[in-house]
Amino acid sequence: MYDDGGNKGNILQVALGLFSERGYEAVGVAEICEASGITKPTLYHYFGSKRGLLDAIIAERGGPLALRIRDAASYAAGDRARGVSDGLERVALTMTAFAKEDGAFARLRLSLAFAPPSSEGWQAASSLNEGIFAAVESFFLEAAKDHGNMRGRSKPYAAAFIGTIDTYVGLFLAGHSSLDDEVVRGAVRQFMYGIFS
Repeated sequence: MYDDGGNKGNILQVALGLFSERGYEAVGVAEICEASGITKPTLYHYFGSKRGLLDAIIAERGGPLALRIRDAASYAAGDRARGVSDGLERVALTMTAFAKEDGAFARLRLSLAFAPPSSEGWQAASSLNEGIFAAVESFFLEAAKDHGNMRGRSKPYAAAFIGTIDTYVGLFLAGHSSLDDEVVRGAVRQFMYGIFS
């Protein structure tokens, strides 16, 4: 994805691999430079700092994810039951497809989402995670217009739904589960049972 034919793309790819494997905080600039075959001034020339490098990774990889989730999270009013089910399936399948396509970034996103809020990594990823949350919360706000039992619950529903799908993604990345469409649809059905029971 970072194929610019030069140092910048190589640095981004190497850093993503290291951050994904060991965590953002555990990887130093010297290690990134050594693994990329560059000097520190080269890294600083392109990114300014380690945080600037992380920001570039999040923009490059997370931006498309956020857009895809926002597009998937449109609520189809009118068909009350299928509107919720279909929409949540779209979001879940979007999130899991992205994880299958870009496991390194999916692992990094999960690690940053659960990092301490005071950490540089959490702060770097906060806009991405807030954007994903806002898209899913917006879905539930729209669905609540058709489903009175959802009113006032958009935030906890969004958090629970994202947490459910992120758990499946984490299990997949650890080699403990598949993310085929039927597994994902099953997760959505379980979630639907919880909110409509």
